[in-house]
Amino acid sequence: MYIVFFLICLIACFIGSISGLSGGVIIKPVLDSFGIMSVSEISFLSGCTALTMAIVSLIRSRKRIKEFELNLKICISLGIGASIGGFLGKQIFEIIKNILQNDNKIGLIQSILLFIMNLFIYIYIKNKSRIKSYIVTKYSLCILTGIFLGVVSSFLGIGGGPLNVALLYILFSMSPKQATLSSIIIVFFSQSSSFLNSLIIGLPNFNYFALLIMCIGAIIGALVGSHFSKKMDNEKTEKFFIKVLI
Repeated sequence: MYIVFFLICLIACFIGSISGLSGGVIIKPVLDSFGIMSVSEISFLSGCTALTMAIVSLIRSRKRIKEFELNLKICISLGIGASIGGFLGKQIFEIIKNILQNDNKIGLIQSILLFIMNLFIYIYIKNKSRIKSYIVTKYSLCILTGIFLGVVSSFLGIGGGPLNVALLYILFSMSPKQATLSSIIIVFFSQSSSFLNSLIIGLPNFNYFALLIMCIGAIIGALVGSHFSKKMDNEKTEKFFIKVLI
């Protein structure tokens, strides 16, 4: 199973570093399907793996920020909001967990929300050229957007999903390359906040060796994915994103 964990995280983070999905959107449902861990443990391990991928990807891509013409003030505002959202999402998860007292029900809610979200985003991406996009410049709106994205990613335990990229398309008219890197910045902030919150309220019971193996897979996947990402233009990046959604 440790080999399986390693391969899942390697492949997921390879995909995530190219598409901006963080890898958690793949890791979380796959581990859920095995039924060998609690929802709390899977959410924590998936979030830590996504955070590892984000750190490695950002280090590898730091020289490309100017190349992509990213507005750092916008990205930092989104990140600040995502930090707040990451904290709130974790709190919401714990509240619902305490109310339901049933990991299977929580996992079902997460899976249904993730499926619906991905379905609508797929429909949007396929019809993106016919849907009006905007260029939001108010930092207050950027922070609110970041809060929303942070809550969703933290609650679902996916690190950062397709919703990041889709909203960046709609609200900021970003290119696929810009949206990918901006999404990874959001993942970094939201999962850092979620991790710190876990330290404060108490870590769930988890397998330390599994976490180590998954993080190693995330590092290798992010390094390889960043290498391939440099060779892909905006059109190829968007097509790759659509295939990942499917």
